[in-house]
Amino acid sequence: MTLLSTLNEDIKTAMKAKDKPTLDVLRLLKSSVQNEQIAKGEDLTSDEEVTVLAREMKQRRDSLVEFESAGRLDLVENVRAGIAIVEKYLPKQLDESEIRQIVSEAIEITGATSAKEFGKVMGAVMPKVKGKADGNLVNSIVKELLN
Repeated sequence: MTLLSTLNEDIKTAMKAKDKPTLDVLRLLKSSVQNEQIAKGEDLTSDEEVTVLAREMKQRRDSLVEFESAGRLDLVENVRAGIAIVEKYLPKQLDESEIRQIVSEAIEITGATSAKEFGKVMGAVMPKVKGKADGNLVNSIVKELLN
């Protein structure tokens, strides 16, 4: 079952349950996927769907940080709820130890020895963790292991 059909079914369920916050997030996700399909001109592959979902998750995490720093607790709760909903559609997230293992392997494979080769390591790591890990966490782990 494609992501769009899953989203449509979940939208129907949310409508029947009169769950407006969930419905709003699901509609935004569906819209993002459809916009990406229109831009591409054909159906999305599962990797492309994960990319769209990861982008939506990143936007919500960035918003969460901004709202927390601004003291907007009323908006923080809405964003956290949205993050929880988007997480249901993303692949299982890797924990920090799994990310460290992938980064260590990438450093070995690329032969990186200093922070100057950060880009080379990130280039090797990101395709493996795409949609499964927060890019900021990966970034900090790569920096830590290269120093």
